Amino acid sequence: MVQTVSSVIITPGHKLLIIEKPIVLCRIFFSVRAFASQAYSFASQISFGDPSFRSYYTLDRPARYFEARGEGIFQGDIWARNVSSVNLLYAVSEILI
Repeated sequence: MVQTVSSVIITPGHKLLIIEKPIVLCRIFFSVRAFASQAYSFASQISFGDPSFRSYYTLDRPARYFEARGEGIFQGDIWARNVSSVNLLYAVSEILI
């Protein structure tokens, strides 16, 4: 079992690959959380295997996080895009077996 935890800052209007597709092991849990100062309202998007963001999940109030667990969860790359006007901090975690 391997647990990966990381954090990245994404500036407004940019996107980043935040979790890479596992090569040997199988993902059983992942979590993506977006943070900014309480003074700002913000929105963010996460995309599952689609760096062009044709399909995405929006993180904004009240849900500023996404997590999944179990054997049947998505196994590919996960991208994040900051669509707000402030820098966003992303905390990312995954567990592989």
